[in-house]
Amino acid sequence: MRWDNLTDGDGAAAPALFAADAVTTRTFDTPEFRGITFHEIRARSIVNRVPGASRMPFEWTVNPYRGCSHACVYCFARKTHSYLDLDTGLGFDTQIVVKVNAPELLRRELASGRWRGEHIAMGTNVDCYQRAEGRYRLMPGILTALTERANPFSILTKGTLILRDLELLRRASRVTDIGVSVSVGFTDPDLWRTVEPGTPSPQRRLEAVRTLTDHGIPCGVLMAPVIPFLSDSPEQLRATVRAVAAAGATSVTPLVLHLRPGAREWFTAWLTHHHPRLLRRYDALYEGGTYAPRWYQRRITGMVHEFADEYGIGPYRAGEHRGVPDRPDADAGAGAGAGAVAAEVPDQLTLL
Repeated sequence: MRWDNLTDGDGAAAPALFAADAVTTRTFDTPEFRGITFHEIRARSIVNRVPGASRMPFEWTVNPYRGCSHACVYCFARKTHSYLDLDTGLGFDTQIVVKVNAPELLRRELASGRWRGEHIAMGTNVDCYQRAEGRYRLMPGILTALTERANPFSILTKGTLILRDLELLRRASRVTDIGVSVSVGFTDPDLWRTVEPGTPSPQRRLEAVRTLTDHGIPCGVLMAPVIPFLSDSPEQLRATVRAVAAAGATSVTPLVLHLRPGAREWFTAWLTHHHPRLLRRYDALYEGGTYAPRWYQRRITGMVHEFADEYGIGPYRAGEHRGVPDRPDADAGAGAGAGAVAAEVPDQLTLL
């Protein structure tokens, strides 16, 4: 497999990020890790600059893992595994790269005279609180390094393991600006079991939101993804927003499914197996492109914001979901859907 001349998960150039002799491969015969292979490496850099940062709400990221056992069939980051000569389907779910020196490397890079203390986003590529974090425990060291330098940061996660580090987050919030968002696209348990099989259930994620907010860590919800024809009816959107509100989320931000190369093929295979009747409708909606049309995005955004207002969730505020960049070609527009929304709808968002 190739470990040189890579781009990091966010697309930032990182030549010779891994040296071939720095790779240690491990497997663990425990139920939670059965079938998963870990490639432990000592990375040469950990703070990565995001290309096209002028259109993003952040410029720098830290990603301690590559590949993700959450196994979300739609994950946009699948393509990045091809840079390692690894499969973007099952390989992405089961071949996990672990940057075992991430905390010490981050501490060194933050102390560099060249670092200016900019905001760092985490969870923008793969989840930093995926199952592997339970064993490797990289995030406590990362959070401690950021807190020691009072460096602002944000986290986006589907992992309830973030609650393990609750006290570290509270400590960081006393010295710097932090942001936490949990991703919950829908609450349908049957859809969750097939489309996000390695994640905690939506209900458990919402319980994590409640715990974070109850302990003084304001937490927003990224309602992602809204899956066309499977979780996008007004009744389904209302139910999800109602659950988000009940969890005490500070805001809710919808994101419609987008299908990048690598993810498109894996999602289409899943769709063929589970919902073959929808294949033609997806072909028509996406027309071979990455994004659903803007009229559809605006309709979803309008309905979600109308329901959020109904259930008393504060309005979206630009930059609140640090770690979630604007879609490069999106434009703002008035929402429409379950009744027109008078205020302008913010841009459709997308993960890196």
